[in-house]
Amino acid sequence: MIAGTVIRPLKRLVDERGSLMEMMRLDWSDVFKSVPMSYVSMSYPGVIRAWHAHPRTKQRDSFVVPSGMIKAVVYDEATREVNEHILGEDNPVLLSFDGTKWHGFKCIGTKPCLLINFPDKMYDYATPDEARRPFNDPAIPYNWDVVMK
Repeated sequence: MIAGTVIRPLKRLVDERGSLMEMMRLDWSDVFKSVPMSYVSMSYPGVIRAWHAHPRTKQRDSFVVPSGMIKAVVYDEATREVNEHILGEDNPVLLSFDGTKWHGFKCIGTKPCLLINFPDKMYDYATPDEARRPFNDPAIPYNWDVVMK
């Protein structure tokens, strides 16, 4: 696994009313030091949001997917290591990783997904820290259409 990556199983508490799941706690010190912001994105099945990185601010990203399913991928250009992670309502985990690495995700399954990110840096509208590459960049050895074994 790429150094600095943390996968934390999340507990879903269920009763006759529904469910509750904690997604972020400051006592999870292996992941969170502070949380200056969060955001939610919705993606339709089959949509790929990749590749991007945060080289200037060294931002750490922490993903939770409370609805739907995604395949998140992190690529370390220095070592050429690629890590795939499946997360979402059928696998409730928090995925936290070094955002300087190239990363992205694909909404998998049959319904839209909601991804909540808890980045450790505030988004700067004046000077965004968003390096981007196309999802099919041949410099990144990854094919989004291949199903994991």
